[in-house]
Amino acid sequence: MDNELVEKEIWLKRNWKWSVPATILFVFIFGLFLTSNSPEGITDIIHAYNDNSLYEKAIEKANSDKRIIQKIGIIQPIDKLAIVEGNAVYSNDNNSVSLSVRIKGSKGNGKLDISADKIGTTWKYKKIIVRNKNTKEKIVVVNEF
Repeated sequence: MDNELVEKEIWLKRNWKWSVPATILFVFIFGLFLTSNSPEGITDIIHAYNDNSLYEKAIEKANSDKRIIQKIGIIQPIDKLAIVEGNAVYSNDNNSVSLSVRIKGSKGNGKLDISADKIGTTWKYKKIIVRNKNTKEKIVVVNEF
């Protein structure tokens, strides 16, 4: 009988399938906490993440503007990662919001800036501006300030 030395694999090599994604997720969440401008920053992003009607109606209004169609094209629905990457600030007991999020159109990309007040269950938009990434042009869709 041989007494062979059996090498045991290191912990990371045995557990990499779950430890690498968990580490990436931890770094991402920690980064969100560090980059938020206020302690409420992360909760505002989560609130915006869950409030589909806020940005869906704003995109609907933007897509009805001929200037947007000419410059950026039809704006695609916003993916959830864009909301997490964006900036959202809620105030007035979560009944007012300022939101900036990246958008993709059929002709180009940009940012969608929204300022709105919630009346009942619907959002009344005070400002909807689309910023074209390529031309740096701002297209005002709604401006009721």
